[in-house]
Amino acid sequence: MQKKMTISSIKKTKGVRPLVMITAYDALFAKLFDASADMILVGDSLNMSFAGKSDTLSATLDQMIYHTNAVCNGAKNSFVVCDMPFGTYATKEKALENAIRVFQESPADCVKIEGGANKAEMVKYLTDNGIAVCGHIGLLPQSVRSEGGYKVKGKTEEEKISLLADAKAIEEAGAFCMVIEGTKADVAKEIAEAVSIPVIGIGAGHEVDGQVLVFSDMLGLFEEFTPKFVKKYMDGATLVKDAVAQYAKEVDSRVFPSEEYTY
Repeated sequence: MQKKMTISSIKKTKGVRPLVMITAYDALFAKLFDASADMILVGDSLNMSFAGKSDTLSATLDQMIYHTNAVCNGAKNSFVVCDMPFGTYATKEKALENAIRVFQESPADCVKIEGGANKAEMVKYLTDNGIAVCGHIGLLPQSVRSEGGYKVKGKTEEEKISLLADAKAIEEAGAFCMVIEGTKADVAKEIAEAVSIPVIGIGAGHEVDGQVLVFSDMLGLFEEFTPKFVKKYMDGATLVKDAVAQYAKEVDSRVFPSEEYTY
């Protein structure tokens, strides 16, 4: 059984080995992932994957705390990250109040906040008050409406300079690691090399300090849309539908339950 990682051990992976992060939203899947994942992200992506919404913005803090507790019940050896949902950190005071709720009402190991240099003061305020923070720069899903869609970052020199400043500001503010999403691979590599904390990529190439994927994407369970950066490791949707269709057929023909499954 693997030993659960700490903030210190996560930092020490920098330049040694890539971190493995995956999302989970319940105890069942968290338990299945626990043996392989260094870190489990309870992402507000659940709003899209499991609530059927078009974006993450309507996820609530109550939802995130509920799902974080479920994940922690299943994953005993993974470091659990709770996404702070949209609107819960509009000010540093509100951020602290809501992060305290996460820590008091769940066993989450840290919270994750989207934003770069503009959120550095907030990150420092949280870390100064005992809240462990994972940053998130690059493409920011919670900004999808203000940006008019999901747009790859780092395409221009200006964007690269801005992202480098974001990463350094978040590091200096006290974040122990950060996610970089939807960013050109060469830029993400440069950013990972510019900071001393792990930079975990999603759609940011392989030359960063780890990877994270939404589990329903990588297991092929979410059929509506597959981002370019997602590798499907199995065709989960077809496997599930075929199994349920077989169950329905056996119920209809009274093959199930047979004597083997009857008291």
